[in-house]
Amino acid sequence: MEVRSAALMRRTWLRQTLSVLIFAALLFAPAGTLRFWQAWVFGIVFLGACVLLGIYFLKHDPALIERRMQAGPMAEQEPAQKIIIGLVMAGFVLQLFLPGLDHRWHWSSVPLWLVLVGDGAVAASFVVFFYVMKQNSYAASTVRVEPGQPVVSTGLYGIVRHPMYAGALLLMVGIPLALGSYWSLLVLVPMLPLLAWRLLDEERVLRRDLPGYADYCRQVRYRLVPGVW
Repeated sequence: MEVRSAALMRRTWLRQTLSVLIFAALLFAPAGTLRFWQAWVFGIVFLGACVLLGIYFLKHDPALIERRMQAGPMAEQEPAQKIIIGLVMAGFVLQLFLPGLDHRWHWSSVPLWLVLVGDGAVAASFVVFFYVMKQNSYAASTVRVEPGQPVVSTGLYGIVRHPMYAGALLLMVGIPLALGSYWSLLVLVPMLPLLAWRLLDEERVLRRDLPGYADYCRQVRYRLVPGVW
């Protein structure tokens, strides 16, 4: 068990290190400069939150970390999800890449207070992610049902059926503002339908494979935003 835990820790931190390098390249290369303070603040908030979540769940729920490391189009079992995740990943890359161009060519002029609101939204999204993962150890990065998986209906799951996606929505809105780019908000136009498509297809799979999920859907009315949908 200790050998397995050590191997998981090495894999996790290797992935985190590679993510930091890719993350920095996507933010600063299109800007053509390191003098992009919005990117520095956003990077500290985003990567700091990722590290804190990694540390916590490596200690308290390593099985969840293993589940979430199986990510990306090739890890998905459902054909539709392979397409959806490929497009979502492309959208996320654009959300990080376009603000650098915006900064270089001065397309947007986002006030300080709104940049800070964006950073606050990013931080809040990770608070949501933390509680979702704490309440549901089966919150994997892929759409699947594992043997013995229960239906979670308490906590955030008692408010909306897909609190992880609610957090993702908050993150997608926060990133362009935190990086000082109004133009990058346009990426939300295709991203929102993709999020809805993933959510609806996931519900199809859960209704099919997870006993009790249909009853849960009747119990919790809203999918993503309370009082809206």
